[in-house]
Amino acid sequence: MPYTAKLQGIEKHYTSFTLGPVNWELPAGMIVGLVGENGAGKTTLLKMLCGALRPDAGQIALWDTSPADAAARARIGAVFEDAFFPDCFTAKQVGNCLRGVFGARWSDEKYNAYLHNFALDGGKPIKEYSRGMRMKLSLAAALAHDPELLVLDEATSGLDPVVRGELLDLLLDYIQDERRTVLLSSHITTDLEQIADRIAYLHRGRLLFCEDKDELLQQYGLLRCAQGDLARLPAGCAVYTRQGAYGCETLVKSRAAACAALPDAVCDPAGIDDIMRFTSGRDDQ
Repeated sequence: MPYTAKLQGIEKHYTSFTLGPVNWELPAGMIVGLVGENGAGKTTLLKMLCGALRPDAGQIALWDTSPADAAARARIGAVFEDAFFPDCFTAKQVGNCLRGVFGARWSDEKYNAYLHNFALDGGKPIKEYSRGMRMKLSLAAALAHDPELLVLDEATSGLDPVVRGELLDLLLDYIQDERRTVLLSSHITTDLEQIADRIAYLHRGRLLFCEDKDELLQQYGLLRCAQGDLARLPAGCAVYTRQGAYGCETLVKSRAAACAALPDAVCDPAGIDDIMRFTSGRDDQ
């Protein structure tokens, strides 16, 4: 399987937080959802991948080069939650600036088409845009140079369901070219469950897994049974148990194994939120 990026032993050290070491291969031609609690290191990881930060240890291979290569960075489109353009700019002025940045890769035709499709007034100051309009402008700017890797950090956060739906449809259309890759960080896990091919879980600076989304959601389950019944589960099946007034609720790695061991118990599918919530609870013990 071709890969867009390979991270080997990546580390970034801060006074009160350490990211890594992270070993990860980002497959090409997919939408990969990156999840994790606040402060898990998601934005730091994305910025290192884009070349905006340098790792303190380890190596990042981006295609056949690295993020330090300007030609490689030109193949990336990035949208970060707090990286809007100056309020005094218009969308037309943004396009003029980025034309000078990306050179021959930049397409005025594509940029203007995105502005039209997003119903953005190219002559209006950005300060008069809503949050959804600003995010659409950021996407138009990120896509107009035909990037092969699109990195989105909380791009759907704070947007209404209609605008979020439009953005998700855009990503699905973008990924139809199998040489392109989307890496989307989001706390809205229902969006990722809808469009992602894989889910990567970054927890307290460590990458716990990067799995096929459908297999992940099919595999994990929420088991509801009496505390005493848990002893009948296979070793390693239970991730963490929360005790309640009417019994206990347990995240299990294999619904099939749990149902086979406890056929009379209820074992519902677990969503991404459930996996994160129970994993965090386990590690807080």
